[in-house]
Amino acid sequence: MALLQISEPGQSLEPHQYRRAVGIDLGTTNSLIATVRSGSAEILPDQQGNNLMPSIVHYGREGVLVGRTAAEWSVTDPQNTVVSVKRFMGRSRQECLDRDGELVYQLAESDGGMVGLVTRAGKVSPVEVSAEILRTLAQRAEQALGGPLNGAVITVPAYFDDAQRQATKDAATLAGIKVLRLLNEPTAAAIAYGLDNAESGLIAVYDLGGGTFDISVLRLSRGVFEVLATGGDTALGGDDFDSAVASWLCEQAGVTGDLSAQQHRALIEAARLARETLTSEDTAVVEFQNWQGVIDHDQLNTCVDGLIGKTVRASKRALRDAGVTTDELMAVVMVGGTTRMPRVREKVAEFFQRPPMVNIDPDTVVAIGAARQAEVLSGNRPGDEMLLLDVIPLSLGIETMGGLVERIIHRNTTIPVAKAQEFTTFKDGQTALAVHVVQGERELVSDCRSLARFDLKGMPPMAAGAAKIRITYQVDADGLLNVTARELISGTQARIEVKPAYGLSEGEISKMLQDSFNNANDDMRIRALREQQVEADRLLQDLRSALAQDGQQLLEKEELHCLVKELDELAELRKVSTDHRELARHIEALARLSEDFAARRMDIAIKGALAGHRIDEYEVDG
Repeated sequence: MALLQISEPGQSLEPHQYRRAVGIDLGTTNSLIATVRSGSAEILPDQQGNNLMPSIVHYGREGVLVGRTAAEWSVTDPQNTVVSVKRFMGRSRQECLDRDGELVYQLAESDGGMVGLVTRAGKVSPVEVSAEILRTLAQRAEQALGGPLNGAVITVPAYFDDAQRQATKDAATLAGIKVLRLLNEPTAAAIAYGLDNAESGLIAVYDLGGGTFDISVLRLSRGVFEVLATGGDTALGGDDFDSAVASWLCEQAGVTGDLSAQQHRALIEAARLARETLTSEDTAVVEFQNWQGVIDHDQLNTCVDGLIGKTVRASKRALRDAGVTTDELMAVVMVGGTTRMPRVREKVAEFFQRPPMVNIDPDTVVAIGAARQAEVLSGNRPGDEMLLLDVIPLSLGIETMGGLVERIIHRNTTIPVAKAQEFTTFKDGQTALAVHVVQGERELVSDCRSLARFDLKGMPPMAAGAAKIRITYQVDADGLLNVTARELISGTQARIEVKPAYGLSEGEISKMLQDSFNNANDDMRIRALREQQVEADRLLQDLRSALAQDGQQLLEKEELHCLVKELDELAELRKVSTDHRELARHIEALARLSEDFAARRMDIAIKGALAGHRIDEYEVDG
């Protein structure tokens, strides 16, 4: 394993100079910004005293509105008012349609592959929309702190992939914000609870927000925060609960046919208000178009229990990945506004067999944790011993011969991390190598996600297997990947910063994990077969080349006939056999049969090398 130096961002060159550092919770429904003042983390409100800023951007005739003023247009001008933009981050147009069906927005492809939203201001990307939200939050902080910001820690769902994380960093850059680190939202919550309570042990962080669900299992010990496992769904949250309630409302109101964009937004708004009312009331009055009705807790539970069940199943998988039982947990932390629902708390308490911790506002806990982390990374507390250890959610690997995946960094590996493996060439005289970076848990490249491809060119031609190519994978503290390929003999090198094509289909990450469990036995069998097929191809290629060059000169007619016959049998078996053990036996048989031929070729080569030289020229001083 190669260990590379990864410096922490934001290290202060002037340790006694105070830095204006903030933590930003860039949420699906609402966003917040916090900072540490006089040793205490606090949310920075707007001029009206509101902590939460709706994550809504309106492109109006007079300009761009953000937050509460933008929310006022969400029903009357929905096509120009972008709500829950976080769910579009890092996704393609087709994936958005596949996940949500028809939307109130007009969607377009962008140059980078990420979806574009057609508004009055033209086509805007989710990165640009998110930048407007971040810019507004930064302005709020600059007014409160009396000057420009030196850096920010921005939170993301633990299950955001590389594309979504990169999109978040791009949005911050566009907003003029220096990113000290991207921090997983559950980990930020752990910082807030762990430091405040000064406890050690195992905790689960259940984070159900407006658009995403995350479950993380963490170990807290002496100021060290280590994420043992993560799970969740990047397309499950309060928005989906509202959609479930909205479907029920349509049935009750007898609404059929397509709704206009304005009607659809009004329906979702009515569903949201009903769901939030039932957090504290026994019933909620609902009005939609000309219909009025009442919804109670029993009906709401019927609408949302299936969605809550998905979060419970993801939690069960995360505990299994971490090798932890519910009995071993010290606490369960609730994060995200949707966790205010009594039914959610009831089901979580039932699964984890303990009441969840809710003594910090679930809407603000992430921002508070991010602010504490920003205080450390900015250099304001250089002596602080807090250490944060995040993990990567899916394994990172490389394609090898036969379409197989060789994993370089395994999932749930603590980051930052750098690991390397050495590979070699398959063919004689090979002067270039194609590097295919993949992500996933399956054994075949075709079952994993392609992240990037690049070529290592300019290698000196060598015999197959002679080259030594070191492939290094480096994941930084933000979970972003750099890959380097270096041929060790010549020093030829190529490198790529992986910025994968934007977009990951709905549930792909959790599906990839589930598929890896369901197909584990078949995958291992297929891998074993592919490995023997690659070995057969190598032996057939080398032996055919050797026979063409020296077969007539070094072998008797009968010997040559036997060898060719065995070679042809292996070639035919290679095409039809699905049994790796059978293939391995024939490979071994052909290798044994060709040993004498290989020895004769070696003798000829040695005699050729010694021709014209004396033995004493090769004597070595003792």
